[in-house]
Amino acid sequence: MAGLRSVPAGAWLTLSIAVLAVSSAGIVLQEMSEVPPLLRASWRMQGTALVLLPGFLYQSSRSPDFETSRKDAQLILVSSAFLAVHFGSWVWSLDNTSLVHSLLFVNTHPLVVVAMMPFMGEAVRRGHVAGVALGFAGATVALMDVGDGGQVTLAGDFAAFIGAATVVGYILVGRHLRSERGMPIFLYAFPVTLAAGAWLSVGTVFFEGSSLASIAPEESLLGWSDPLWLAWVAYLSLGPGLCGHTGMNTVLRWIPPIIVSITLLLEPVLGAIIGWLWIGETVIGPSTVAGGLMMMSGAILVTLQESSQNASESVS
Repeated sequence: MAGLRSVPAGAWLTLSIAVLAVSSAGIVLQEMSEVPPLLRASWRMQGTALVLLPGFLYQSSRSPDFETSRKDAQLILVSSAFLAVHFGSWVWSLDNTSLVHSLLFVNTHPLVVVAMMPFMGEAVRRGHVAGVALGFAGATVALMDVGDGGQVTLAGDFAAFIGAATVVGYILVGRHLRSERGMPIFLYAFPVTLAAGAWLSVGTVFFEGSSLASIAPEESLLGWSDPLWLAWVAYLSLGPGLCGHTGMNTVLRWIPPIIVSITLLLEPVLGAIIGWLWIGETVIGPSTVAGGLMMMSGAILVTLQESSQNASESVS
């Protein structure tokens, strides 16, 4: 607690802005439903890549001794594929289930990590098991709202869960390149984001019929540059993209990762509130409320267990 008292006020403000920015992405992307989901996701990646480009150029000039190996390049390509599937499936889920369900299921990634731990040779503790059991029990309860009023669908919830599973791959590859290889943040983030945009562009061409030559911006690979959509994509790139994710990485200098992780798990609640303020109504069934609370509690239990385990390992 003494450490938290020494955290500068600006760090807490930055974290608050970051979490709010990330939580607002769902409703903004949902309100852009005139644009096909894969195309919408590719626009988000293209815009974010442009925002990251200055940082990439700066760090490239300041890190002449860092050499990207062939294996690094391959891992960046793999990471970009994970990121593309994450965003593509999540944005698709926003069109096919409720906002709250989409945010709940895409934030089950701590539970996915635990499910993968035995395959990675890592010990699964009692806290992990309790968190996963509570989380997936909550998911079962939340799914009782499927078909109620037509907003919640099993396909949409499953797509959001695919988004959670694939973001784990993105995080694991990024952790290796950033921590073990020492790759500077922008030298990693820019090519991964740019390549993810390329994967999604290929996907929208094949599955949604988008093209560069289309006159209608809602069918064009670069349609985000149209005045009708430019402000939306600029917000997604600068808000959730830069202020959100970069802001969270920044405050890790002062605020413990466990606090940042748990704060980020509030995204479904904050996203629902932002959605209600935006459109004036948000339908949330009782099963979603009960199951959602169980899912969030399970994810928090897993996060706390992981933090405790890492702390004990560092002491020993």
